[in-house]
Amino acid sequence: MKEIIACIDGSHAAEAVCQGAAWAASVWQAPVCLLHVLDHTEYPTEGDLSGSIGLGSREQLLKELADLDNRRSRLALQEGKLQLQAAEETMQKLGETSVTTLQRHGSLLETLFGLAEQMRLLVIGRQGEAHENEREGIGSHLESVIRAMHCPILVMVPRSRTPERFMIAYDGSRNSREMLKQLGTLTLLQGKECHLVMAGEDSATQEHELTQAAEQLKGMGFSVRTARVPGETIEALTSYSQAHEMDLMVMGAYGHSRIRQFLVGSTTTAMLNRTSVPLLLLR
Repeated sequence: MKEIIACIDGSHAAEAVCQGAAWAASVWQAPVCLLHVLDHTEYPTEGDLSGSIGLGSREQLLKELADLDNRRSRLALQEGKLQLQAAEETMQKLGETSVTTLQRHGSLLETLFGLAEQMRLLVIGRQGEAHENEREGIGSHLESVIRAMHCPILVMVPRSRTPERFMIAYDGSRNSREMLKQLGTLTLLQGKECHLVMAGEDSATQEHELTQAAEQLKGMGFSVRTARVPGETIEALTSYSQAHEMDLMVMGAYGHSRIRQFLVGSTTTAMLNRTSVPLLLLR
């Protein structure tokens, strides 16, 4: 059976990640794997400073610096084990007992690639330890992970709620239409209050696209409320989310090329920076 992979670190988002993983596990009756990855660029397994300082009288300093790196790495690994232990205890309090833990030393992205075939859903915090005190902003690895992985990704923020109502950010694009198809097969949000929201200027084309999408969702068993909100996309969608007290936002991820996103910006990255609710990203 495929697993829900939940990325754990020492940030405030770790508890929310556990909550998101527990919610998905309870819906699907699926096992959860709690994953902690120690980035080898920050905590190398071995220090090699021979090119940084000379030989002779500096050999002792070289050894001490290498020993210091190794001690830091061992302490960080131990801290990671404690974080996994705390996350496992949180999952048990949330009623999930089919939980395993996994710790790796290396690249987060490479580790996730290695787990891709057994992954049904990836749950990850919006900000890791290095960025958790920033009001806005995303973790240094998050965008790369979202671009590279092709499974559904649930991005959690602190103080999240179990979803009872959710909104779909829809723009009528091919990427959005594919996202609706995936949502129908995902079965994660069946029975929840669904808001289908399109931002931008009012037009007959938008009305037609919104109606078609709503009919598609109704055919999948969703009870749908539609809305068109004027204004700039990110501001309009976040305002709607707050005004209607949404618990979750669903959207397609990175539907355009990197070159186009460099020129006009990425809606996905902008929404990750601004959202106050979890994002379920489908590709």
